[in-house]
Amino acid sequence: MPQILEHLLNFLAPAFWMAPGMLLLGRFVVPGPCRMAWPGRLALHLAAGAGVLLAGLVLTGHDGRMLTWVALVLVLATSEWLLRRGWRR
Repeated sequence: MPQILEHLLNFLAPAFWMAPGMLLLGRFVVPGPCRMAWPGRLALHLAAGAGVLLAGLVLTGHDGRMLTWVALVLVLATSEWLLRRGWRR
């Protein structure tokens, strides 16, 4: 495997693990149906997670900072809450 691809996959690994986790755990936090199907939600969480990781790299100058991982969890949890219309419950 080319080294750049390996670095890119390792950089995005937290988003690849958190996105399906939000799909599975979101129903326990905010019960009820979601208007968006799971493939769309997964793609949205992956894109948001990649954006947070990239922003953390640009702002801090290093990847894997705890602040970036906290922001990743908060952004993905907030997006799942918004998709499930948590403010209505």
